[in-house]
Amino acid sequence: MNLPGDCMLAARDGLAQDDVNGGAARPAGLPGLRYTRSTLRGTPQAARLFPHQGHDTYMTTNLETIPVNRNDGSTATLGDYAGKVRLVVNVASKCGLTPQYEGLERLYEDKRDAGLEVLAFPANNFKGQEPGTDAEILDFCTTQYNVTFPLFAKISVLGEDRHPLYTALVQAKPDATGEGPFRERLRGFGVERENPADVLWNFEKFLIGRNGQVVARFSPDVKADDPRLVAAIDAELAR
Repeated sequence: MNLPGDCMLAARDGLAQDDVNGGAARPAGLPGLRYTRSTLRGTPQAARLFPHQGHDTYMTTNLETIPVNRNDGSTATLGDYAGKVRLVVNVASKCGLTPQYEGLERLYEDKRDAGLEVLAFPANNFKGQEPGTDAEILDFCTTQYNVTFPLFAKISVLGEDRHPLYTALVQAKPDATGEGPFRERLRGFGVERENPADVLWNFEKFLIGRNGQVVARFSPDVKADDPRLVAAIDAELAR
């Protein structure tokens, strides 16, 4: 099965299983990637994979007070956008999914007056597909895609140095809508996550409602005009 562009082709080249799993062997009893918090609930693996088991949302006082840096280096929090619907996306400039910037900008322009914010967090976790500095990333986004939505400083969304914001997001929503086919395509190129709740690839999307709760999560290949994503956003905007 073909994978979408450079993003997937890079995953194929020189990728060993210990690179994907950080050198760690897959835990016993976890042979595949179909496990979710629901199917693991009450098992020894659940406590490690989902330490906040039972909490389907990460409350406002936690999520919205986590410090992040804007692209210009100034400090911010998601609480700066309190009362709005927020779509948090980990982005990359050298990925086959990078053209999604265009759709995200169009979505932002269409719905920002209704209360939507698209918050982009560049990350270099997936085969080095976001290698630039924050200044270079800003220049790329504005010149190539005319991006006007908020762009933040580069962070890590995976591994031991994962930013606390993404730890909170993943714990709030371990499962992503539409992830099955994309996960299987990645597996064909040797890409698997030891923890099935981890961010799968660039352009994964977390939707946060006006009340600060994570209400949905979408697979990287769910585009900005996907009816499932648009419906979820519209439902939150209507609240």
